[in-house]
Amino acid sequence: MNNQDFTTTLLVDQTPEVAFDAINNVRGWWSENIEGSTDTLHGEFAYHYEDVHRCTIKIVELVPAQRVVWLVTDNYFNFIADKNEWINTKIIFEISKKGDKTEIRFTHQGLVPQYECYQVCNEAWSHYINDSLQSLIATGKGQATSKSNDHFDSQMVEKWGLK
Repeated sequence: MNNQDFTTTLLVDQTPEVAFDAINNVRGWWSENIEGSTDTLHGEFAYHYEDVHRCTIKIVELVPAQRVVWLVTDNYFNFIADKNEWINTKIIFEISKKGDKTEIRFTHQGLVPQYECYQVCNEAWSHYINDSLQSLIATGKGQATSKSNDHFDSQMVEKWGLK
Protein backbone atom coordinates (compact mmCIF):
# COMPACT_ATOMS: atom_id res chain seq x y z
CA MET A 1 0.00 0.00 0.00
CA ASN A 2 1.08 3.54 -0.73
CA ASN A 3 1.31 5.72 2.38
CA GLN A 4 -0.67 8.35 0.45
CA ASP A 5 -3.68 6.03 0.00
CA PHE A 6 -6.75 7.35 1.80
CA THR A 7 -6.94 5.62 5.19
CA THR A 8 -9.02 6.09 8.30
CA THR A 9 -9.29 3.98 11.43
CA LEU A 10 -12.04 3.54 13.98
CA LEU A 11 -12.19 1.77 17.32
CA VAL A 12 -15.44 0.21 18.55
CA ASP A 13 -16.60 -1.73 21.60
CA GLN A 14 -18.27 -4.47 19.53
CA THR A 15 -16.65 -7.75 18.44
CA PRO A 16 -14.81 -8.29 15.15
CA GLU A 17 -17.74 -10.47 14.06
CA VAL A 18 -20.21 -7.61 14.58
CA ALA A 19 -17.89 -5.22 12.70
CA PHE A 20 -17.49 -7.71 9.82
CA ASP A 21 -21.26 -8.16 9.51
CA ALA A 22 -21.82 -4.39 9.53
CA ILE A 23 -19.17 -3.79 6.85
CA ASN A 24 -20.93 -6.31 4.61
CA ASN A 25 -24.28 -4.58 5.21
CA VAL A 26 -23.29 -1.89 2.71
CA ARG A 27 -26.90 -0.70 2.32
CA GLY A 28 -26.92 -0.02 6.06
CA TRP A 29 -23.97 2.40 6.11
CA TRP A 30 -23.25 3.65 2.54
CA SER A 31 -26.38 3.74 0.42
CA GLU A 32 -29.71 2.02 -0.10
CA ASN A 33 -29.09 2.69 -3.82
CA ILE A 34 -26.95 -0.43 -4.13
CA GLU A 35 -27.88 -3.39 -6.29
CA GLY A 36 -26.30 -6.82 -6.09
CA SER A 37 -24.57 -8.99 -3.52
CA THR A 38 -22.49 -7.20 -0.88
CA ASP A 39 -21.61 -10.15 1.34
CA THR A 40 -20.40 -13.03 -0.85
CA LEU A 41 -16.93 -13.71 -2.22
CA HIS A 42 -16.77 -12.82 -5.94
CA GLY A 43 -20.15 -11.11 -5.61
CA GLU A 44 -20.63 -7.82 -7.44
CA PHE A 45 -22.66 -4.79 -6.58
CA ALA A 46 -23.39 -1.45 -8.21
CA TYR A 47 -23.63 1.91 -6.45
CA HIS A 48 -25.05 5.13 -7.86
CA TYR A 49 -25.95 8.60 -6.73
CA GLU A 50 -28.00 10.35 -9.41
CA ASP A 51 -25.67 11.08 -12.34
CA VAL A 52 -22.90 12.31 -10.04
CA HIS A 53 -21.25 8.98 -9.23
CA ARG A 54 -21.71 5.36 -10.13
CA CYS A 55 -19.43 2.38 -9.74
CA THR A 56 -19.32 -1.40 -9.88
CA ILE A 57 -17.47 -3.28 -7.17
CA LYS A 58 -16.39 -6.92 -6.95
CA ILE A 59 -15.71 -8.59 -3.60
CA VAL A 60 -12.27 -10.17 -4.02
CA GLU A 61 -11.47 -11.14 -0.43
CA LEU A 62 -13.75 -12.03 2.45
CA VAL A 63 -12.16 -13.39 5.65
CA PRO A 64 -14.78 -13.55 8.42
CA ALA A 65 -14.11 -11.14 11.29
CA GLN A 66 -10.73 -10.14 9.75
CA ARG A 67 -10.75 -8.63 6.27
CA VAL A 68 -12.93 -7.47 3.38
CA VAL A 69 -11.46 -6.33 0.05
CA TRP A 70 -13.38 -4.81 -2.85
CA LEU A 71 -12.07 -4.15 -6.36
CA VAL A 72 -13.60 -1.24 -8.27
CA THR A 73 -14.17 -2.66 -11.76
CA ASP A 74 -16.06 0.28 -13.25
CA ASN A 75 -16.49 3.89 -12.17
CA TYR A 76 -17.89 7.19 -13.39
CA PHE A 77 -17.78 10.67 -11.85
CA ASN A 78 -19.54 13.51 -13.66
CA PHE A 79 -17.50 16.25 -11.95
CA ILE A 80 -13.89 15.51 -12.93
CA ALA A 81 -11.93 15.26 -16.17
CA ASP A 82 -10.91 11.60 -15.74
CA LYS A 83 -14.33 10.11 -15.14
CA ASN A 84 -12.77 6.69 -14.39
CA GLU A 85 -10.38 7.60 -11.55
CA TRP A 86 -11.37 4.77 -9.21
CA ILE A 87 -11.11 1.91 -11.73
CA ASN A 88 -8.81 -0.89 -10.49
CA THR A 89 -8.48 0.64 -7.03
CA LYS A 90 -9.12 -1.52 -3.96
CA ILE A 91 -11.20 -0.72 -0.92
CA ILE A 92 -9.87 -2.61 2.09
CA PHE A 93 -11.35 -3.16 5.54
CA GLU A 94 -8.94 -4.72 8.06
CA ILE A 95 -10.47 -5.83 11.37
CA SER A 96 -8.40 -6.63 14.46
CA LYS A 97 -8.71 -6.84 18.24
CA LYS A 98 -7.07 -4.02 20.20
CA GLY A 99 -7.35 -5.00 23.85
CA ASP A 100 -11.06 -5.22 24.60
CA LYS A 101 -11.97 -3.17 21.52
CA THR A 102 -12.12 -3.82 17.78
CA GLU A 103 -10.18 -1.72 15.29
CA ILE A 104 -11.38 -1.26 11.72
CA ARG A 105 -8.78 0.16 9.35
CA PHE A 106 -10.29 1.39 6.09
CA THR A 107 -7.98 2.00 3.15
CA HIS A 108 -8.95 3.02 -0.36
CA GLN A 109 -5.81 1.77 -2.09
CA GLY A 110 -5.16 3.96 -5.11
CA LEU A 111 -7.20 6.93 -3.88
CA VAL A 112 -4.32 9.40 -3.52
CA PRO A 113 -4.06 13.21 -3.19
CA GLN A 114 -3.09 13.51 -6.87
CA TYR A 115 -6.59 12.37 -7.90
CA GLU A 116 -8.94 15.16 -8.89
CA CYS A 117 -11.72 13.62 -6.78
CA TYR A 118 -9.51 13.24 -3.68
CA GLN A 119 -10.95 16.09 -1.56
CA VAL A 120 -14.56 15.14 -2.27
CA CYS A 121 -13.88 11.40 -1.87
CA ASN A 122 -11.90 11.99 1.34
CA GLU A 123 -14.80 13.90 2.87
CA ALA A 124 -17.38 11.36 1.71
CA TRP A 125 -15.44 8.28 2.89
CA SER A 126 -14.67 10.01 6.21
CA HIS A 127 -18.40 10.48 6.78
CA TYR A 128 -19.45 7.02 5.65
CA ILE A 129 -16.77 5.22 7.68
CA ASN A 130 -16.30 7.37 10.79
CA ASP A 131 -19.95 8.36 11.22
CA SER A 132 -22.22 5.94 9.39
CA LEU A 133 -20.35 2.62 9.65
CA GLN A 134 -19.34 3.36 13.24
CA SER A 135 -22.99 4.07 14.08
CA LEU A 136 -24.15 0.88 12.35
CA ILE A 137 -21.64 -1.18 14.33
CA ALA A 138 -22.41 0.51 17.66
CA THR A 139 -26.19 0.92 17.44
CA GLY A 140 -27.38 -1.23 14.54
CA LYS A 141 -28.41 1.90 12.60
CA GLY A 142 -26.12 3.63 10.13
CA GLN A 143 -26.52 6.89 8.22
CA ALA A 144 -26.72 5.45 4.72
CA THR A 145 -28.12 7.49 1.87
CA SER A 146 -31.73 6.38 1.65
CA LYS A 147 -33.73 6.09 -1.52
CA SER A 148 -36.05 8.85 -0.31
CA ASN A 149 -33.70 11.09 1.73
CA ASP A 150 -30.26 11.90 0.41
CA HIS A 151 -29.43 14.72 2.84
CA PHE A 152 -25.67 14.04 3.09
CA ASP A 153 -25.15 13.45 -0.62
CA SER A 154 -27.19 16.50 -1.63
CA GLN A 155 -25.14 18.61 0.81
CA MET A 156 -21.94 17.28 -0.80
CA VAL A 157 -23.23 18.06 -4.30
CA GLU A 158 -24.07 21.62 -3.26
CA LYS A 159 -20.85 22.21 -1.28
CA TRP A 160 -18.54 20.97 -4.04
CA GLY A 161 -20.64 22.15 -7.02
CA LEU A 162 -20.82 18.62 -8.44
CA LYS A 163 -23.73 19.09 -10.85
